[in-house]
Amino acid sequence: MLDLIIRNGTLIDGTKQPRYRADVGIQGDRIVQIGDLSATDASQILDATGKIVAPGFVDVHNHADGWLLKIPHNFSKTSQGFTTEVIMADGISYAPVNPHTAYEWIYYLRALNGLSFEDYRGWQSLSDYTALLDGTNVQNSIAHLPYANVRTLVCGFGDSPVDDYQLQNICKEVARGMAEGAVGLSTGLDYISQCWATTDELVAACRPMAAQGGLYVTHARYKLGALDALREALEIGRRAGVPVHISHLKAGTPRDTEKVMAFIEEARQEVSFSFDVYPYMPGSTMLNFLLPYEVWRNGPFGVIQQLRDPRVRARCALTLENTGYDFNAIHIAWVLSKANSIYQGKTLAEYIEAVKLPPAEALLNLVAEENLAVLLVFNGGEDEAVAPFIQHPCYMIGTDGIYQPDSVIHPRQYGSAPRILGPWVRDHKFLTLEEAVYKLSAFPAERFGLKERGVVREGWFADLVVFDAEAIHDRATFQQPQQTATGVEHVLVNGVPIVREGAPVGDLPPRLPGRSLRFKQ
Repeated sequence: MLDLIIRNGTLIDGTKQPRYRADVGIQGDRIVQIGDLSATDASQILDATGKIVAPGFVDVHNHADGWLLKIPHNFSKTSQGFTTEVIMADGISYAPVNPHTAYEWIYYLRALNGLSFEDYRGWQSLSDYTALLDGTNVQNSIAHLPYANVRTLVCGFGDSPVDDYQLQNICKEVARGMAEGAVGLSTGLDYISQCWATTDELVAACRPMAAQGGLYVTHARYKLGALDALREALEIGRRAGVPVHISHLKAGTPRDTEKVMAFIEEARQEVSFSFDVYPYMPGSTMLNFLLPYEVWRNGPFGVIQQLRDPRVRARCALTLENTGYDFNAIHIAWVLSKANSIYQGKTLAEYIEAVKLPPAEALLNLVAEENLAVLLVFNGGEDEAVAPFIQHPCYMIGTDGIYQPDSVIHPRQYGSAPRILGPWVRDHKFLTLEEAVYKLSAFPAERFGLKERGVVREGWFADLVVFDAEAIHDRATFQQPQQTATGVEHVLVNGVPIVREGAPVGDLPPRLPGRSLRFKQ
C-alpha cells in the first residue's frame, strides 16, 4: 500500500513534453509510481479529475528569508504552487554575519523581510541560518551567498577599496559558503556596501565557486543604465568562469527591449546565461534605494546621523530631485510606524502634499522617521512589455515578492505564478502550458542545483502541485494586493500535503516537511 496516490489527473511533468493522463503514487518523500494505479491502494487519495498535476514551483528571486523563519506557512506563496524558495537574493540578507553586523542587517532589512532584533538567535554562518529553516517551514529553501554580507563581514560597511588581504578573506568566505551549500554568489550592486565593489573585486570573489559550477546571480548595476550593467555582469561571469543569472530583467521601452534581447544573444555565446522576471511591469523596493551611496558609509545605523548633516542632506536632496521618478506614480506600500501607516497606499505626491514640505525634505524626513523602513511600489508601464522576456528560452520565474502584513505591497507576492499560468497562458497565449510549467519548475530546479526536484519522475522527490488550468487566476491588484490566487487545489512538499482543496492543511506533523537544501546535493 502506498502512502498517497494522486488519481485521474493530467500530468505535465516539467520537461516540456506533451501532457498525458496518469496517476502518481507516493511513498514517503518520493514519487514511486506513475501510470494507471487504479488497482493500487493508498492511505490517502487525492482526486485530480480534470486537473493538471505538475512539479512544485521554484521561486528563484524573493525576499522570504526572514518570513520563512517567522511564519511556518506563508499561504501567499503556497497558494500559487511554490514549494521551494531560493533565498538571500540581491546580495543582502541575514547571513553570514558576526554579532555586530547581525543587528545592522536586521535593522536595514525590515522593509524587505520580517525579522526584528528580538528574533536574532545568535547565528553567524550561512549554514547556521539555513539549519534553522530545516523542518520548521512547509516550504523547501536553498540559499545564495549574499555578497554584501560577506563584504561587510570582512571589510565593514565603509567605502574604502578592498585590499589584497581583505580580498583573500572574501574569497575564503565564498569558498566556505559554497561548502555550506550555497547555490552561488548573489549581488545587488545598487545596494549597501556592494555598491562600491569593483568589477575586478567581483571577478576575484566569483572564482572560488567556479569549480562547483556556482552561479553569479546579480541585481546588476542598473543605476548606470541597463546595457552597461548587463555588460559588467557578462564580463564578471566570463572572466571568473561562472554561469551568470540576471535578477528581475526588464526594459522600459520597446527599443530598450530590442537592445536587451540582442545583448542576451551575445551573452549566451560567451557564458551559461539565464534570468528571471515577474509578470508585471511596475516594481517595488525600499525608499532608501533612492538615496546616494554616500549615506551608507557608516553602515545602516549611521544613516540617520548622516541625514542630520546639512551638507549630506543637501546632496541627498539633489539626488532625489534628479531621480526622474514621477512621485504621482509611486505609492507607499508599508512603513514601520503606526503614525505614518495612514499613508500606506498613498502616492509620494499625496504624502508630500499632506506634510506640506518641499519634496526632498518630506522624503528625507520620512526615511529618518521610519528608521529606513519604508517600502515603495513604482506604478508605471504596461505589463505586456514583460512578455518578450517571459517567452525567452533563458527565462525562469522570480517573483521578487516582498511580504508585509497589513500593507499595500506589490501584487507579485500573491499572484505571479497564477498570472502566468492563467491569463498569460490561457488568455494571451504567450506560452503553452507545458512551456510555462517548465519555466516554473524543471528549468529553475536544474539551474539552481535542486537535485531530483522539478520534474515528476519516479524516484524523485514528491514536490507537486495540482491546479485547474481553466480556473487558475491571480486576484491580487495594486489596490488590494493581499488576495490569494484561485485554481491551485493541492500542494505537496516532500510527499506531505500542505495545501488541500485550496486551503492550508492544519494537521501537519511537528517537524514540517520543508527542507533546507544544498546546491546539487
